[in-house]
Amino acid sequence: MSLQDPLSDMFTRIRNGQQRLKQSVSMPGSEKKVAVAKVLEAEGYISGFETKTQEGKSILVVTLKYFQGKGVIESIKRISKPSLRQYRGKNELPKVIGGLGVAIISTSQGVMTDKQAREKGIGGEILCTVH
Repeated sequence: MSLQDPLSDMFTRIRNGQQRLKQSVSMPGSEKKVAVAKVLEAEGYISGFETKTQEGKSILVVTLKYFQGKGVIESIKRISKPSLRQYRGKNELPKVIGGLGVAIISTSQGVMTDKQAREKGIGGEILCTVH
């Protein structure tokens, strides 16, 4: 099965897993998905993640996080899509809910939050927003 947008698939699996109160969700792994998972873990949106190899293929397992029976991730939305990429300069990076959420940015120096990109003075592709 070929996925047209693997990151959208990742976000959908996380959303669906939290709706069903699953402890973890698994998906095909990739370097970009692992980088996004690192940012989500660092920002406290997921408990953790691990990569496994199954039949020669990489599998990413994301452990979801809950607070008082509700998922910590209230909303995770894909911004830049394969059909319409969204690039922004350092001064045009979005602030999610006035700084309460984060935008995950793919830059020349790796995947990071909008706040980290502003501090480094770089822009990039806006992958998603999370709050």
